Amino acid sequence: MEIFNLDGHPYVELCDLLKLQGWSESGAAAKAVIAEGLVHVDDQVETRKRCKITAGKVVTFNDVSVRVEE
Repeated sequence: MEIFNLDGHPYVELCDLLKLQGWSESGAAAKAVIAEGLVHVDDQVETRKRCKITAGKVVTFNDVSVRVEE
């Protein structure tokens, strides 16, 4: 499992996290896969593109997971 560090920020938006992890080529591509229900947050399908991902959450896409830490 990969780790994403918030570096002092309170959260990261889900679409931005997908871009920062290199899981999507653009914000539009990230929003599309989220809208299709292909992204899970803590084992639940998440369709809110700008969902605030805080420390302790686990995001999964294409069988790859990342844990968000402070």
